[in-house]
Amino acid sequence: MLLMSKLNVVKLGIVEYGKAYQLQKRLLLEHIEGRGTNSLLLLQHNPVITIGRNGSRSNVLATGSELADAGIDIHEIDRGGDVTYHGPGQLTGYPIIDLRCFKKDIHWYLRQLEEVIIKVLAEYGIAGRKVEGYTGVWVGDEKVAAIGIAIRRWITYHGLALNVNPDMSHFGMITPCGITDKGVTSLEKLLLHKVDMDEVVNRIAFAFAEVFDVDPEFASFPKGEIEI
Repeated sequence: MLLMSKLNVVKLGIVEYGKAYQLQKRLLLEHIEGRGTNSLLLLQHNPVITIGRNGSRSNVLATGSELADAGIDIHEIDRGGDVTYHGPGQLTGYPIIDLRCFKKDIHWYLRQLEEVIIKVLAEYGIAGRKVEGYTGVWVGDEKVAAIGIAIRRWITYHGLALNVNPDMSHFGMITPCGITDKGVTSLEKLLLHKVDMDEVVNRIAFAFAEVFDVDPEFASFPKGEIEI
């Protein structure tokens, strides 16, 4: 690592997707202007389906009325990847970091994010794995964490999503990541017992700090800086 060993870790609770996206873009711009700090936003979203740059609307299986009845919004966004779901019970992590401080290698960055998830799963006695040709983390043939990123001038945004205890029926409204021959699972489904979300948040933060060799500092935004 070359510069900036500090990582601001910000816990945001449940945030509407559009507001979280605008926050990411603001932090991205601060980095581009040379006044940013490497940050990791940890949060959950209200139910939402996102479609990445390489995504196909055909992978949204539910009708508009079905989505409306379930209270699920759709956003077409600028990350890589296809269609995914976010909702309460799924921990989403958005690293806004300057890869010039680490390694200017997109594939390396993706593998590092996978390693963060694998480390956390191991703390729960679960053997997560990478699958060649796919991005994300798997347990058997079921995906437990999805990853979709964007990078601008070597600054990262978007990130990872670990299924802790989301409403798994919502995944039936999409073809997750456009993959038809594999399933989706969650931490609680694998463990067969409840998991404390705050515990998972902290474990993700410390695993990220270990994998990226940074010092985590838990921070918060001034009141009113983001509406939650």
